[in-house]
Amino acid sequence: MIDPVLLRDNPELVKRSQEARGESADTVDAALEADRARRAAITAFEELRAAQNAHGKRVAQAPKDEKAALVAEAKELSERVKAAQHAVTAAEESADAAFARIENIVIDGVPAGGEDDFMTLRTHGETPTFDFEPRDHLELGELLGAIDMERGTKVSGSRFYFLTGIGARLELALMTLALDRALQAGFTPLVPPTLVRPEVMRGTGFLGQHADEVYHLEEDDLYLVGTSEVPLAGYHMDEILDLSRGAKRYAGWSTCYRREAGSYGKDTRGIIRVHQFNKLEMFVYTTVDEAEAEHQRLADMQEGMLQDLGLSYRVIDVAAGDLGSSAARKYDIEAWVPTQNAYRELTSTSNCTTYQARRLNIRHRLSADEGGKTQFVATLNGTLATTRWIVAMLETHQRADGSVVVPEVLRPYLGGLEVIEPVS
Repeated sequence: MIDPVLLRDNPELVKRSQEARGESADTVDAALEADRARRAAITAFEELRAAQNAHGKRVAQAPKDEKAALVAEAKELSERVKAAQHAVTAAEESADAAFARIENIVIDGVPAGGEDDFMTLRTHGETPTFDFEPRDHLELGELLGAIDMERGTKVSGSRFYFLTGIGARLELALMTLALDRALQAGFTPLVPPTLVRPEVMRGTGFLGQHADEVYHLEEDDLYLVGTSEVPLAGYHMDEILDLSRGAKRYAGWSTCYRREAGSYGKDTRGIIRVHQFNKLEMFVYTTVDEAEAEHQRLADMQEGMLQDLGLSYRVIDVAAGDLGSSAARKYDIEAWVPTQNAYRELTSTSNCTTYQARRLNIRHRLSADEGGKTQFVATLNGTLATTRWIVAMLETHQRADGSVVVPEVLRPYLGGLEVIEPVS
């Protein structure tokens, strides 16, 4: 949810943001009107309540011969108060719905447009070349005894898989390396629940344009999370945080689930686009003033991981129309996948400013020198490792015989293993 004061004071800014995202500016006008109606309904209710209280005092002090008439008036006034209260509830629901259609205000400099309108900020590394025909990650995974799609499909259906043998060890090594990096950077590790209540899923913005990607357990009214960003955002819901000693940083290790609705026919081969995967997600609560610097720190950590894994990549500033409702700016880091001759997203990091915190009611208290009031926190998230990274690692470090060189940084987590050999 955006700041209602900003909406009232600077609606043109909000309109420009909506238009940059490809949304109609009419959503801003509708929200302004709904906000006016809500405030008018609240004022009418409060005036009637005040009149009711004053009338109650008159009834208590009136002589007997006047009380009957005054009591009748009190009953009528009570009905009007009840009606006004219902009107407030309806107006608040309408305003909430109107505000929900306005996405986070994009940060200055974010490119306008859709998925193809991103800006490349930098690239790293030479794209790998081979003096043989490179195998794709699934062929390599089968040769190495690392990926079993056939049995994954047999057990669970399409877009499911088993990581087997060295594949399972690779993922655990990758995730543990990421966790070690997060610990060194001062993050607190969490293993969060992967089922959350509707208010948490809604509060993080995943029941908007991404609602068709979310698994819902109707009988329990719980949602399976597509990222541990969701439970980590809900961790401090309805709390006032102490940020006087710096940001609160968490690293959540969890299994994630996505329906991938609307993606049929895309990346059906291998483990690029699947329904279940593991991820280590960084999540930060900080002040608004520190949010952009924190955003860059998260991106730097992600780049450090990819560089040490020997991957070629580019960093893009995602266009406004491809941000998702909660992000004010998002950097995607895309690694080169040789057999696709293309960069593919491995990780992203988003600055959600106060959008999620307003929905989840998460504040921090200013110092006494600053007045001691509370303000909404800024929230940020970024992936430090996930299953999809195995795709780029296998393809980038393959050799002609189907073996794969293990990045040096991962070897201590694999018992010193330097090369993964095909299984007999």
